This record gives sequence, structure tokens and C-alpha cells, in this order.
Amino acid sequence: MKIIEYLFRKVIPLFVGALIFFAMVLVLVDLMMNLWNFISNGVPGLKVMRIMGLYVPKCLWYATPIAILFAVSYTLSDLYASNELIAIFASGISLTRFTFPLLIFAFVMSFALFFFDDKVVVPTYAKKTAEQEEVLNKNKTLNNDKIVILSENGNICYKAEFYDDEAKRLTSLYIIIRNEDKTLNSVIRADSAVWRDDRWVLSGAIQYTHVEDTIKAVSLSSDVLDRLVEPPETFQNNVISVETVNSATAKVYIEHLQKAGLPFAEPMSLYYKKFSFPFILFIVVFLSVGLSGKTRKNVMLMSLASCISAAVLFYVTQMITMLLAKFGAISPFMGAWFPVFMFVVIAAVVLRYART
Repeated sequence: MKIIEYLFRKVIPLFVGALIFFAMVLVLVDLMMNLWNFISNGVPGLKVMRIMGLYVPKCLWYATPIAILFAVSYTLSDLYASNELIAIFASGISLTRFTFPLLIFAFVMSFALFFFDDKVVVPTYAKKTAEQEEVLNKNKTLNNDKIVILSENGNICYKAEFYDDEAKRLTSLYIIIRNEDKTLNSVIRADSAVWRDDRWVLSGAIQYTHVEDTIKAVSLSSDVLDRLVEPPETFQNNVISVETVNSATAKVYIEHLQKAGLPFAEPMSLYYKKFSFPFILFIVVFLSVGLSGKTRKNVMLMSLASCISAAVLFYVTQMITMLLAKFGAISPFMGAWFPVFMFVVIAAVVLRYART
């Protein structure tokens, strides 16, 4: 237990210090990129500080993998350089056994990073983006026009002239209902539709049904009206980025794409990435254990170099697999998780031949 306490007393302060440093660098980079826009729009200093404050959780999320990689890599390399690990190995404790608590810590932190992103980073970053666009006069309206939306795997098609997001109202609406074999069932023409509770309520609506090679006007079918449940968010003038919403919202959005028969490979791979990316913490610690002790000189420099190299290599690999998933060359699941599996294997091989 004393050895474990000693190890964490060395790692944790370095991790916290590196986390704060890397996060502050990211905040300052974003501030410098937008500083002229803030000045030219006369944004008060307190407002700028609030916007940057909302960006801090996102920066902490970005900085955590690099910070823990640096902390573990530097600590183990320093222990090698000072010959402290020789005494530990001489007492019969292997490198794997000595660093096992760090691997457990990183594994738990991976889950914590996912929940931190889902519950804290996503909402605060959304507020940061909204407030920044507001003060820079870049507000986007969610109203939309000339809308065509497919639902129920293409069995229902909405065509509206205009969508008013504030009133949750569609105007000049046509709804085409198709059978399972995609033949025409009926067409509904409505002056408008308003979202009430969990469905669309039509005004001035007429239903036309295909009966025996003729089109007849009939009373509105309750069965059809019960199917008009496509949420108003679908009609907004925006395209949801799975990376900027929480996992629950992303899942609903992907289910909508699947029901509408629209391409969903890229959003699905980004959804899986939400779960796979946090495990980079476990990977970088695993790599740090294997790479530590490769040199006794320039420990700080070599630790930073290994941090940057490992992070870049992982990000590039994941970028390639995500592109392959986007274009259908591999499954969305493999697009997000293959780099994790590959680097775990690499880390295991590196650890196998590590100095002990």
C-alpha cells in the first residue's frame, strides 16, 4: 500500500498541473482566435469571461488524455532515471504489478470522462456557442421553408411551405401516406398544423384516398392522425451534429434517420465514438507504462515527445477509420472502436518488451 500511495503522490499532482496547463492553453487559443471579433462588436469583458468560462469544461475534456499521458510517462521515466524502480524490481515486484493501480485508475477515469462529456461538456459548450453567436450577431433562426421530411421508413412524407419554430407551426402542409409496399394510401392537405403535446393537430385539413382507380375526399382517419408524431425538431433549420449533443439526443436523431430511410453511417459512427473515445485514457496509460524507461536522459523532453506522438498517432488512426465508416467501407462500430482495440494490442506488445 505504501508503494501505491507513493506512486499516486507522484502522478496526481503532475496530472492536475498538466491538466490545468493544457486546458488554459486551449482557452487562450480560442480567446485569441475570437478576440478581434469581441473587440469590434464591443463585447463587455465580463461577458467574454463568461463565454470563456463556459468553454473550460470542453478544454478539460480535450486536455485530460494528454495530461494523464504526460503525468504517467514522466513519473515512470523519472523513477527509472533515479534508479528507484531497481529497488522495486529487486524486491520481487514486476512493472505490471507496480503499475496495475494506474491502469485501474485510468480505466475508471475513462467512464468518468464519458459521463463528464455527456452531462457537463455538451450543455456548457452549447451555451458557449449560443452566447458567442449572440454577442457576435451570428444568431441562426430555426425557422425553415420548403421542407420535405420522410418518416416511418418513407411511409409518411411531410411537405410544408414554412415552419415557425417559436409557434411550432407548419403551414401549407401536404402529408403523403404510403402502404408497406410503397403504394399510395392517401394524401392529406392542411392549411396548417400545430404541435400539441405529442402529435400534430391539423387545421383546414382534407384527406384524399385512392379507391378503385379514383381519388376521393374522405373524413380524416383517426388511425392516420395518430401516426403524425414526427417531432418538431425534425423540421428546424438545422442539421444536428452528433458530436455536439448528448448520447440520448444523438440516439433519437439516428433513429429518426433510420426511420426516414436517410444515410446514418456517419452519425452512427460518431455516436459510437462518444463511448470509445474516453478509453483513450486507458490506452495512453498502458502505452506510458510500456514506453517508460527507454531513456534516462532528457526525461521531461522525452515524456512530452511521447505524449504528442502517441496522441497524434491515435487521432490520425481514428480519423482514418471514421472516414472509412462514413463511406461504408467498414461498419460504424468498427470505425469508432477499431483504434481502441488496435492500440490496446500495441500497448500490450510494448509492455511485453518493456524494461523490468
